[in-house]
Amino acid sequence: MLSLHTNSATLSAQNSISRTQHGLSTSMTRLSTGFRINSAMDDAAGLQIATRLKAQTSGMSMAMRNTQNSISMMQTAEGALDEATNILVRMKDLATQSADGSSTTSDRTAMQAEYNSLTSELGNIIKNTSFGGTTLLNNTTGALGKFAATVNFQIGASTAETMTVNVSTDVGTLHSNLLLAAGAFNGGTATAAAYAGKEISDTAANDGTGAANANATIDKLKTAIDSVSTVRSALGASANRLDHVYNNLSNISNNTKAATGRIMDVDFATESSNMTTKQMLMQAGTAMLKQTNSMSSMVMSLLQ
Repeated sequence: MLSLHTNSATLSAQNSISRTQHGLSTSMTRLSTGFRINSAMDDAAGLQIATRLKAQTSGMSMAMRNTQNSISMMQTAEGALDEATNILVRMKDLATQSADGSSTTSDRTAMQAEYNSLTSELGNIIKNTSFGGTTLLNNTTGALGKFAATVNFQIGASTAETMTVNVSTDVGTLHSNLLLAAGAFNGGTATAAAYAGKEISDTAANDGTGAANANATIDKLKTAIDSVSTVRSALGASANRLDHVYNNLSNISNNTKAATGRIMDVDFATESSNMTTKQMLMQAGTAMLKQTNSMSSMVMSLLQ
């Protein structure tokens, strides 16, 4: 039907151009941002899934940082205990030498001086080793070190993903054994005063007890060395576990990021083809709209 008021062909061409323009705009947006989903209108379900995956990935990235920091903290404590072992081995050597009958009182006095010096440094290491300003091995009431109590590590992106490390009992035993082997290390307590200054030397000049003191100290030092090794072993095992946690988190994170990319990222080859198609449709639609607009002149020709 020919009509001046309604041109169905023009309306159809305009509608087609509008749809094509919308599709062309979407393709250009995707190509400019690199994302297939730029708003919930693009893919509501896909956006929900991708957002959940992004949150999980972000949480795992932070958990990976947590594990690295935790491993560093444990390595700091373990390194301090390694040096403590070296000191205790030297102290045991001194006690063994002092226990020998060939050592004189003067010899034992000199050995005791070195022993006391090593004792002071041992106390410094145990009480002052810290990580980020927090002491790690101190067992003093009111100023407990990190590993003198239970430590909880966040190793995942959810509430349940935690790891508990409890070496507090071993640390307490370590302090007790060090106190028995080197009383001055935790000076100021009654027990320390009972041992201070006479671990491998005579309690009084020439009283003949130096060898006995030294001999009794050997086993105490051996026990202290074993206690240090126990704590080191526990920390090493926990650090190894955290290392495996890190590797697993890295694997999960990579796969989760890939899954998110498959949902969110645009396929440039496909989208470029779609944009070219829509550009051609726009050109064709515009040409047809021009032709449909000329149909009104056909009505006027009937009146001539």
